[in-house]
Amino acid sequence: MTRRLTQLLIGLFLYGIGIALIVRGGIGVAPWDVLTQGIDNHTHLGFGLITILISAVVLLLWIPIRQKPGAGTLLNAVLVGPSADVGLWLIPADLDLWARVVFFVAGLLTVAVATGLYIGAHFGPGPRDGLMTGLHKRTGWKIWIVRTGIEVIVLGIGWALGGNVGIGTVLFAVLIGPLCQRTLPFFAIKRPAGTVPAAADPALATTP
Repeated sequence: MTRRLTQLLIGLFLYGIGIALIVRGGIGVAPWDVLTQGIDNHTHLGFGLITILISAVVLLLWIPIRQKPGAGTLLNAVLVGPSADVGLWLIPADLDLWARVVFFVAGLLTVAVATGLYIGAHFGPGPRDGLMTGLHKRTGWKIWIVRTGIEVIVLGIGWALGGNVGIGTVLFAVLIGPLCQRTLPFFAIKRPAGTVPAAADPALATTP
């Protein structure tokens, strides 16, 4: 349990840092972060707080699809946003293009490692992953169809609100799946009895 909890917390912290690196890269962010940036452009509530608020709204969407949160789900909702704020505070902005590209690549790799860490601890999926797996379970649609549909909607809303869409957005969409497929089995801890059932575990849902 100590190892699982430590891995979960490290993974969630690194996830926020990875998001911050990608944001500071300035060449396009992940679809959900496009939405966060778009909302921030109009509300000025701050990236971290908006991330938490979006997680809360997504968790409300779990209710009609009867998806049950785990401890990792709730910790994900409240910790990733503040971790991203820490990263945005530490990482400088408006650097030369080569440095921003390095930030983007570092952020992409960090998010992949962080995903493997937090999902591999088996404390439950994050709000966004849980929405994906819950809809997959309820509708019977393939995971890639559900994920693509969600992210296209989120991306469209975020873009309309002024979020940063660019080549980095495309690269994230194309590369994050294969990268996570490497990190998920590497960091996966043997599933303890009584943890999240396999059908709800995005670690399994992201594999072919």
